[in-house]
Amino acid sequence: MGKYSVESGIQVLDRSISILHAVSSGPMTLAELCETTGIPRATTHRLATALETHQMLIRTSDGKWEVGPTLNQLAGTAPSRLISIATPIMATLVDTTGESVQLYQLTGHTRTCIAAQEPPIGLQNTVPVGSQLPLTHGSAARIFAAFTSLHDEPFSETDLDAVRGSGLAESVSEREVGLASVSAPIFDNSGTLVAALSVSGPAERLRPSPAAKWGKELLRAAERVSAEL
Repeated sequence: MGKYSVESGIQVLDRSISILHAVSSGPMTLAELCETTGIPRATTHRLATALETHQMLIRTSDGKWEVGPTLNQLAGTAPSRLISIATPIMATLVDTTGESVQLYQLTGHTRTCIAAQEPPIGLQNTVPVGSQLPLTHGSAARIFAAFTSLHDEPFSETDLDAVRGSGLAESVSEREVGLASVSAPIFDNSGTLVAALSVSGPAERLRPSPAAKWGKELLRAAERVSAEL
């Protein structure tokens, strides 16, 4: 593979893209990256390390750089595709549970509702699409904390281990008094977390355990979305 030659005039960007193009053909050592891209060794190491921080690159067991999960996530699970897959599955989940259903994606230090469906009647927990919620409270926040590399979440490792073990997280009157929810992870075909699917409603209907009430149905729905991705 030759040196990537398209230039934008922004050198740091052009060099970073060149490194990404290089590893797209397979894992590379630092020396191989330098040879392929023509970028000086110190600069190559600095840029590759920065790309690794954002998980655009990751290290193999033998220390080579390869394409990381962030690129797979951006390429394979654009919100429009994820939403189109999830929409009919969410509708079925609303019909089954009679509760509100939301789909969240991680957006920096928040989680954003990218899709939501409500039951036609009854008291609902409405979360408008586009709402940005904290990563410190709620069942979906626990999903992102358990399956990503977040470091500032307030949840205990014991709590997160339980989430990883069951594939479910629940909360009752945590983000907002009177509301409860249960959430499950959605993964792409590389095993990277791309979203959290949630069932939420009044605490009086879902307590004492939202997971016990609707966890099996939610897991099946989340697994269907993951499989179709």
